[in-house]
Amino acid sequence: MASSLRTVLRRLNATSRSNCSQTVPVLSSINRGFRSSRRRQTDGVFRELTAVRVRTPWVEALRRQRAEGLDHAKASRKPEVSPNRELTPKRMSDSYHSVILPLAQDPWLLDTYLNSSGHIRLGTIFMDLDALSGVIAYKHTGDDVTTVTASCDRIYLRHPLTEICDLELSGEVTYATGRSSLEVSMQVAKAPKAGETVKNEDVLISCTFTMVSLDPGTKKPVNVNPLIVETPEEKRLYALGERNSKIRRERNQTALIKHTPNDLESDLIHAFWQKHLQYHDPHDSLRKPENVHFMDTTRLQTAMIMQPQFRNRHHFMIFGGFLLKQTFELAFTCTAAFAHTRPTFVSLDPSTFQNPVPVGSILYLTATVVYTDPPLIGAPGDRADTESKYTRVQVRVDSKVRDVEHGRSKPTGQFNYTFTVEKNIRVMPRTYQEFMMYLDARRRAEQVKESMKEEGLGVSPKLAEESVTE
Repeated sequence: MASSLRTVLRRLNATSRSNCSQTVPVLSSINRGFRSSRRRQTDGVFRELTAVRVRTPWVEALRRQRAEGLDHAKASRKPEVSPNRELTPKRMSDSYHSVILPLAQDPWLLDTYLNSSGHIRLGTIFMDLDALSGVIAYKHTGDDVTTVTASCDRIYLRHPLTEICDLELSGEVTYATGRSSLEVSMQVAKAPKAGETVKNEDVLISCTFTMVSLDPGTKKPVNVNPLIVETPEEKRLYALGERNSKIRRERNQTALIKHTPNDLESDLIHAFWQKHLQYHDPHDSLRKPENVHFMDTTRLQTAMIMQPQFRNRHHFMIFGGFLLKQTFELAFTCTAAFAHTRPTFVSLDPSTFQNPVPVGSILYLTATVVYTDPPLIGAPGDRADTESKYTRVQVRVDSKVRDVEHGRSKPTGQFNYTFTVEKNIRVMPRTYQEFMMYLDARRRAEQVKESMKEEGLGVSPKLAEESVTE
């Protein structure tokens, strides 16, 4: 019995060795070795823009910082820009830059831009726009200064995109007086065919960013090249930049943090207070309608660690486009939770970047629905279709950054997004702080409506719903 068992085992081993020898060539033909492939994307920003933004691997920048013992978050107090440097006036065309985003040609690149419903993620496009604004600004200022995003004056939807196609991102410096700030105007449009130019109806998004140039050592503002304005179109764009600059100054001078509300706004606060009393008066039959929601119930918050993959070209700070993407997606989520329907993007209204966000810190974002149009209570003389099935919803996203080691925090920016929802819904403040947020949002809404009216802009809610962007 033992002899026969050993014979069977020998036959099985022999068969196994035979089978293994036959399958080795087959397996080797199936297994894929390591190989280099074309880099399609890094952190959501198109590679042609990322290549300019990030020039040194993080590990090298970190080693250099440790070897030099420098804290790049603080000023060295040693000026690196000569006060006597030549600032030759430049033309708008000198800073012009365009990039084709081949979404229709490259399905793997498109894969990084789509959401679960097959729509193009606007937050990722915003990252590209901020990266492009940096490219344009440095073409105007040169590399010897540090140029940062100070504010996003607006991003608005001009025409809905009805199909997935290649996109052209382009822009140039359109306003610069020779002081430290400059305005960059950009647009996103359907990529034109060879030899053709972009048509007005093919422009998806227009936007303007304000950039500020700083001395790399002192972190103080430095002057940059002024603009030469020649053609009628250049004069029109320059005049828009002057108007935007004037609006920013007026907004700062009349900010509610510095001044009390005006008479009309005080009347609105009083009217809201009276309405709130009515809702809770046991002797009054009026109760809060189901479509009215208190502001504090709309709040959403997130927190995240800032990783080096989202750094700017100076390595130790997060680049503004990442903040735009995160704040947009939180605002979108806040609006959806508020209305229980899918929002349609209208605009990013004037928003500010207050302080830089260091790599390694913790970023806290808080989104709140602060205004609805039509409002629950309108000002005297206001004309609004209170029965409209569409409501414009303004969401304010406040950001602050906290130092991990010491727990210190500071505000880093305020971002104001407007969406349209197919729902009759209203927001209602009930504390003094919420009233100030409501009035600030109302002012922004009035300013944006006025400027869009002047420029003949605006997309109907029904038409905007057909866009393949989200």
